Amino acid sequence: MAVAAERRFKHWGWGYEDQQPAPAEVRDAAAGIRSHLGFEPADVEEPAPLEAIELPPPRLSPPAELAGICSSDPHARVTHALGKGYRDLIRAFRGEIEHPPDVVARPRDEREVEAVLAWCGAAGAAAIPFGGGTSVVGGVEPRVGDGYEGAVSIDVRALDRVLEVDEVSRAARIQAGAAGPVLEEQLRPRGLTMRHFPQSFEFSTLGGWVATRAGGHFATRLTHVDDLVESVRAITPSGDWQSRRLPGSGAGPSPDRLLIGSEGILGVITEAWVRLQSRPTFRTSASVRFATFEAGAAAVRALSQSGLEPANCRLLDGREAVITGAATDDRALLVLGFESADHPLGPWMARALELCGDHGGESSGVRERREGDEGGGDAAGQWRQAFLAAPYVRDTMIAAGVFSETFETAITWDRLDSFVSEVRAAAESSLREISGAGTVTCRFTHVYPDGAAPYFTMLAPAVRGGELEQWDAVKAVASDAVIAAGGTITHHHAVGRDHRPWYDRQRPDPFARALRAAKAELDPGGILNPGVLIDPA
Repeated sequence: MAVAAERRFKHWGWGYEDQQPAPAEVRDAAAGIRSHLGFEPADVEEPAPLEAIELPPPRLSPPAELAGICSSDPHARVTHALGKGYRDLIRAFRGEIEHPPDVVARPRDEREVEAVLAWCGAAGAAAIPFGGGTSVVGGVEPRVGDGYEGAVSIDVRALDRVLEVDEVSRAARIQAGAAGPVLEEQLRPRGLTMRHFPQSFEFSTLGGWVATRAGGHFATRLTHVDDLVESVRAITPSGDWQSRRLPGSGAGPSPDRLLIGSEGILGVITEAWVRLQSRPTFRTSASVRFATFEAGAAAVRALSQSGLEPANCRLLDGREAVITGAATDDRALLVLGFESADHPLGPWMARALELCGDHGGESSGVRERREGDEGGGDAAGQWRQAFLAAPYVRDTMIAAGVFSETFETAITWDRLDSFVSEVRAAAESSLREISGAGTVTCRFTHVYPDGAAPYFTMLAPAVRGGELEQWDAVKAVASDAVIAAGGTITHHHAVGRDHRPWYDRQRPDPFARALRAAKAELDPGGILNPGVLIDPA
């Protein structure tokens, strides 16, 4: 009987190998993208084929008892060498893999996770926890320095099951390697959802969400995975870590909070109990236009402080609205939505539109949607489609020679206007100095009663052959501006290796010492994801 071939991920971009468009399609799309952005035509490049990528020979060989779950083949090593940030894609596109893991381990249960960690400790190898590989901040790259005998990527995607569901408490125990669609498909027959939908949802995993304090799609209430975690289990080099499952506790510093956002430096997260929601059956959405971004921001602040808690409250500046195809003029666009599994939403939307109207907002009408109808005909639907397609479009931008990078932050309302202006000006000036052209757009991804999360997109002609230097320079200017203006270096993209210089400036020094002490206790050999968050003691 014929065995179906395993569907393989692309070795350089987003998605699977069979999702890569034909060269002619890429050329046509690339020309359209550059024209839409106002950039001059440019040649379209093709990615380096996998077989042309030269890798150093593996420095490690797994012991016999682990050989069956380990691989050192080129595809495994290349696809675990980098995340999905712009500089990752550029290097993979050109076949420049400087720090491939020597071995990729795929444990199938916790005992195999323990065995892999024990081997890494005995061999003096760095151990890099790996979920969906969607990091955009260098969080999974084995860039560990010379103090290790090699690097092992620990891919946990075989741990992908929903193990228990507590329908009374609306919670589930789920393994850390379950990707978004995988866990949602297992919850769907019970009418439940985790309701956590980051842009990387298709491939990112529960363990990755917990390890990076991931933010979901929804703009208010339960915005981060922090809000959804009841308890976490992890395997550390010093033993198992299991917190008690509780709806809340005041018993000292939370053991869960130490693992949430730990980015794999303290242990390999293997499962978590998470809070669930009933699947929504009532949905309503509207698009609201504002003369200026500032007027839209004032309306969003009113909404965030009203107690209405919209599911979607995304404010796009005029330029971003045009680029994504959600609008044809330069007015700011608010994508507004409510959802419920319990009640109709007319009064909520009516009051929200009244608040928008108080700030000059003009709505094009309200749209009711049912389960499975994701929209598409209105501005909100157009923006949503662009949002979900963005990772795939970025691959074409790489081939087209378009510099495309994002960064996000958070700031309180009292400082918002000056903050956005200063950061945008600094980033745009840097782009134009280096690239000769470029634009920086802004939208809100999440809003809170005390502030918002501005998300900036930088677009410019790429400096062909010098993209990494271009990225280094622009990233430094933008990050310096964020920290100088009082924002956080990351709202939901995590720290990784790329944000370390600014994270070091943001956190209190005593906290850094405390975190370093915790790592020394849990990971005395310093093998887990070296260089992320802190340096090994």
